[in-house]
Amino acid sequence: MRNFLQRHKLTPFVISIISFSLLSLSLAAMQAPNEAPKTVRANHIGVDSSGYGAPVHLVNLENQSIKESSGIAASRRNAGIFWTHNDSGDGPFIYAFDRQGKNRGVWRVRGAKAVDWEDMAIGPGPRRGRSYLYLGDIGDNSKKRGQITVYRVAEPQVNPKDSSSTAQNPLDTEAADVIRLKYPDGKYDAETLLIHPFTGDLYVITKVMGAPARVYKLRAPAPKSGVSTLSYVGELRFPNQFLGFITGGDISPDGRRVVICDYLGACELILPGKRGIAFDEIWKQSPLPVDIGGFPGVRRQGEAICYRADGLAILATSEGLPCPLIEVVRSNQYR
Repeated sequence: MRNFLQRHKLTPFVISIISFSLLSLSLAAMQAPNEAPKTVRANHIGVDSSGYGAPVHLVNLENQSIKESSGIAASRRNAGIFWTHNDSGDGPFIYAFDRQGKNRGVWRVRGAKAVDWEDMAIGPGPRRGRSYLYLGDIGDNSKKRGQITVYRVAEPQVNPKDSSSTAQNPLDTEAADVIRLKYPDGKYDAETLLIHPFTGDLYVITKVMGAPARVYKLRAPAPKSGVSTLSYVGELRFPNQFLGFITGGDISPDGRRVVICDYLGACELILPGKRGIAFDEIWKQSPLPVDIGGFPGVRRQGEAICYRADGLAILATSEGLPCPLIEVVRSNQYR
């Protein structure tokens, strides 16, 4: 969300009241009674009830063009590389970086426009054995868009020389597929895009306040022309029910978990370990809060979250500069 106060036309007083309420409820949801708020620190090795350790602030991203990281994905083609993009106001760029926060290159997504990019995901696509990035141009604060767009592009190979590229002098991706979508029952704002790692099914989760978020699905393969109608498959509530502003998410590489986040925190849904159970049963599960370094930590306005490529950790960024990279690792006993 580029500028919460400007977009929603809220006064500073209202913002302060909402922020205080959100903070109180978020901490209550994620902390045990009388427990002091956790801060992001590398030497803490405790494990919370969700099975994850404490959040660790790995690094701040080197590339100062990443001002509003709104989506993140762990590369499947390039070991140790991550992708992100900015919120609205930037061009159709994707940014590569590593665990040390080093800039590894900037690419312009060929054939794409950036109206309100809000999330990204990674998964299968038309060519077997290749990984694809999905860019969700799905934001609609005013609920005026008759359709939303997801761009699908083959994941670039990242080479050492690519680190010299910038937003002013970017590299080019292959041509992107344009997937046009509409909801079956109205217009919604959304900031969460998910791709199932095996089926390639596409999911969009709406962003609403004070009500359950709605989950919509497009079965793969996504048509390359025309406008496809999403199907409603379920709803979910973030543990902090006052907020409900779901701002990002990801499906684990094994297809058994979903992590979603709001501005302050995150939670995880886990598919029951039964043979043959359909993935969409996951939306009926109770979310488990996961501490990812929200207030008073470094994650000031979180909109991007993903699983590590091995599925054993969750990573998140925050809008604003410097842009932090935060990681929480799953405990051995929960693997």
